[in-house]
Amino acid sequence: MNIRDILSLGLVMPVVVIEDTTTAVPLARALLAGGIRAMEITLRTPAALDSIQAIAAQLPEMAVGAGTLLDAQDLRDARAAGAVFGVSPGCTRGLLSAAGDWPYLPGVMTPSEAMSAFDAGHATLKLFPAASAGGAAMLRALAGPLPKLLFCPTGGITPASAPEYLALPNVACVGGSWISPQPLLRAGDWAGITRLAREASGLRTT
Repeated sequence: MNIRDILSLGLVMPVVVIEDTTTAVPLARALLAGGIRAMEITLRTPAALDSIQAIAAQLPEMAVGAGTLLDAQDLRDARAAGAVFGVSPGCTRGLLSAAGDWPYLPGVMTPSEAMSAFDAGHATLKLFPAASAGGAAMLRALAGPLPKLLFCPTGGITPASAPEYLALPNVACVGGSWISPQPLLRAGDWAGITRLAREASGLRTT
């Protein structure tokens, strides 16, 4: 799959912080039960890479990706762990080069950054932080001059604001952390996460 195929798996991409590796597979199962087939695990904790590895090995039906890739070594580590795609909050020449043909979603915030990523061969981008960058209005403004670009906006998006983004033709899906909140993760409330996932899967555009 390429990055657009992965983003087309659902309307919402959960952005997950995992503190305990033992919760990784149950979490992925709960998301699958709610209709979520792709998830991003951020490399913000020591448990992240092992969690990616566990999900990739035990639940191949879940497209598990690695987020918060900050340099080429992060990208190599993520691939070695079994991540099928990668996401970064911004983009650098090193990351763009290291990604090669691996499914990679570079982060941008400005038109110049979007043009630079496109010039490097990436037409599918993460707008981050989306709400701070201008939200849906920013994406509407980019659609005219940059019609070949497709976005996954992430950062500050809520169930209430998501439909406005999803209604835009240059938005493939949105990224959100509300589907797997830390209180539910720590409590092992998989039914609660499945409910949130099902609600996210059923979002309708405005």
